[in-house]
Amino acid sequence: MINRIIGIGNALTDILINLRDDRVLQQFGLERGSMSLMETEEQQRVAEAVASLPHTQSLGGSAANTIRALAHMGIPVGFIGKVGRDATGDFFEASLRDQGIEAHLLRSATPSGCCISLVSPDGERTMCTALSAAREMTAEEISTPQLAGYDCLYVEGYLLQDHTLIRQVIRTAQAAGMKVALDLASFNVVEENLDFLRQELCPMVDILFANEQEATAFTGERNPLEALDRLSHLCEIVVVKVGTRGAYVKYRGKVDHVGILSSARRVDSTGAGDFYAAGFLYGLCHRRSMVECGTIGSIVAGQVIEVVGTTFDEAGWQHIAELTRQVEEGSFLL
Repeated sequence: MINRIIGIGNALTDILINLRDDRVLQQFGLERGSMSLMETEEQQRVAEAVASLPHTQSLGGSAANTIRALAHMGIPVGFIGKVGRDATGDFFEASLRDQGIEAHLLRSATPSGCCISLVSPDGERTMCTALSAAREMTAEEISTPQLAGYDCLYVEGYLLQDHTLIRQVIRTAQAAGMKVALDLASFNVVEENLDFLRQELCPMVDILFANEQEATAFTGERNPLEALDRLSHLCEIVVVKVGTRGAYVKYRGKVDHVGILSSARRVDSTGAGDFYAAGFLYGLCHRRSMVECGTIGSIVAGQVIEVVGTTFDEAGWQHIAELTRQVEEGSFLL
């Protein structure tokens, strides 16, 4: 039974830049759709190369996106992360609290982390991340009292940069009787941490989210259904997203296919996976079926891809609420 969810992840401020073409990706050797960790100096060089292009700034980080979406949907939520003792860190904390999220933020003398999201003309996003203060969060700073009152821990895969941290926080959650949900985050993160994921981490996870690339990187299977099957031997609920073909969900031996929101117009894929997870977890909180959970995930993801970044107005959230109500009443079909 899931009622209250707390997320943990890299607390980042997002800078979203709309590219005219992909030449800058080639210039810096960035693979389309990947997330590259880099030092502040290297990130600054990327920023300088695209300085003349339009950009927006917003609250970011994978887990924070999911938690923020859940808060807008009325689920009691909290967030654990680390920011600097600077204006950016203050902005991050104030943004969480303004959206009704219980903030468990650690502070550092190091500047707050930042993610430059390069959005290609077709909406694909490639991320250049300088974690800065975010990567200083340690296992010793996470304790049971921070998790008190929650029954599900949502973990972003980008925390795999620190095996000790992600292992300890999941063990702490398990000891408190909480469910654990993990999003694999990026195929290159999976490739770099494959043995740890296979042998140690995923067997401790109850709910696993992956896209097709991540599932292939994890299992070696190019067929998403075969990848889904292999992942299901490790986790109770597995979701493998397959782009415009929707998603496959496996739970208790049953496989369901869920389509996408066909009316959605893709402008920017930033946050789509994070918002899909929010919709799916919302469904679990309301005891919906796997198909209904996946449908709500598709609705929420379909809304965020229609805007640049991960922020949209109240009318967008009201639209999500109306479609979600239709799902719950059984009158909505993808």
